Amino acid sequence: MQLTDDFLSIVLNETPLLDVRAPVEFSKGAFKNATNIAILEDEERHLVGTKYKEAGNAAAVALAEKLIQTQGQQKRIKKWKEYLQKNPNALLYCFRGGQRSKISQAWLKEVGIDITRLQGGYKAFRNYLIKESLQISAESQTLILGGYTGSGKTILLQNLENMIDLEALAHHRGSSFGNFSSSQPSQIDFENNLAYKLIQHHHKNHNHLVIEHESQNIGRSFIPKEIYTNLMNGKLIVLETALEKRVDTIFNEYVFNALLEEEVIEWAKRTKENLAKIKKRLGNEKHRELKDLFEDALCHHLQYEDTKHYKKFIEKMLVEYYDPMYNYQLQKSKIPLIFQGNEKEVLEFLHSK
Repeated sequence: MQLTDDFLSIVLNETPLLDVRAPVEFSKGAFKNATNIAILEDEERHLVGTKYKEAGNAAAVALAEKLIQTQGQQKRIKKWKEYLQKNPNALLYCFRGGQRSKISQAWLKEVGIDITRLQGGYKAFRNYLIKESLQISAESQTLILGGYTGSGKTILLQNLENMIDLEALAHHRGSSFGNFSSSQPSQIDFENNLAYKLIQHHHKNHNHLVIEHESQNIGRSFIPKEIYTNLMNGKLIVLETALEKRVDTIFNEYVFNALLEEEVIEWAKRTKENLAKIKKRLGNEKHRELKDLFEDALCHHLQYEDTKHYKKFIEKMLVEYYDPMYNYQLQKSKIPLIFQGNEKEVLEFLHSK
């Protein structure tokens, strides 16, 4: 039976992966380009696990085979074959590279399909990613892009080959109003995807890694402490952008683009919920003023399809909330500032590195 522990190749080639763990295991964490077609469903896995504790491995395997035969071995094989026809270079894994992936591999062999499974399974690959993330983040020379909210940092990053977009990995825009209409990845998925990016960056031999100046938490995703400390052990570059342009950037990103993803009422509800979350930090008076501005803009939007009034709300949010908060963070930051300038100047500086 073919085995591989060439995890580096999997990352660099973004190899498709067939995950035969139970759905509940997959939902807690998986790898990039992994597809879950379980050999045991959640309840079946629970029953087998209970049998293992009560009667040992042989009894657990016998129960698993009985459950699978009851539910339909051929049905599972059919789904795997369909997946492998579309992804012929896929690799197979279960949690530890044990019984489930061995049985899956054997069944596929019986119908003429050879597939290689991961040695040590999910656990071994996950441990590899954690180890590499720690080492690479410690070795990387990071340039950290800072600036006020709406400066266009994320947009600027897209012009660089040696960057990692942490907000894209977290599926969150990194501010109090930064959540997307669709959910963020699980914490383990976020960590695994970050590991992929770090390893891929490392093997492109760039002189520097460019990231955005983020807090450790990006929405509900958080960068593991040691990796975050390593990444922030770099040098700071501040992007300076006029307030009017920042308002337009936020409007396009948080209003125009957001409304392409969801209905007005749902978006407005989510925005009000986010505003309520920062009420304590704003204070009652500022919170009320901002709430009134948003309600007024929403009214114009619904009645006249006029969205420009949101810009008044955005400007006040920037001036009254985000800018003071960033100034405070910048003042207490220990990251050495080495350059600041407008978009063109910052890009020229970064391309020279």
